[in-house]
Amino acid sequence: MALPEILDILADWPGWSTAFDIKRRQERSGSTSGRIYVKDIGDPLWVASYQTVSLRPNDLDRWRARLDALEEGGRLFYGRHLARCYPIAYPRGSWTPASFSGLGAVASLGANRKSLTVDDLPAGFRLQEGDLIQIGAHDLHRVVENATANASGVTPLFEIRPHLWPLAAVGQPVSVLRPRCLMAIVPGSISSTADLATGRGTISFDAIEAR
Repeated sequence: MALPEILDILADWPGWSTAFDIKRRQERSGSTSGRIYVKDIGDPLWVASYQTVSLRPNDLDRWRARLDALEEGGRLFYGRHLARCYPIAYPRGSWTPASFSGLGAVASLGANRKSLTVDDLPAGFRLQEGDLIQIGAHDLHRVVENATANASGVTPLFEIRPHLWPLAAVGQPVSVLRPRCLMAIVPGSISSTADLATGRGTISFDAIEAR
């Protein structure tokens, strides 16, 4: 059986995402007033670092094989922040009603291209600064302004980063459950060492969003 085109290696990753942030590609210049001016020279991309706990020799080799399948960045995987699989207000999906699937929809887009409203949420559903949401198939955003859905399940306008991508549109799904983007391993970043006495070891690697 052939492997899927995009792998989901983090579904049972035995460790953590030790870093998950936005990498802004900018040039900077200073002025005599002391102010720093920045100009975007490329789209912002998510970057992440992942590390396992200490693994037994057999598990270590199994995970080495899984990372080999990603071909040092030649194949893509679903990247996610493992601490933000659910909104902060709802650990392990403890929202009401329990039948909520974790999917809302874009109700409107802000003219500034960095804000939106979301509908199809449970009444009173809360999004907080630091939550992650996924718009459409792979667009990952961080919530930077608190928002609470009204009795009809619609949030007020709230801001996100990075800014909305060009293809963002009203009606697209908005996922608050295990939001993700497409990522590739940064070539040369995989570290896999074992202890001489026990054979146990850890694996770590860096990744960057692939659009």
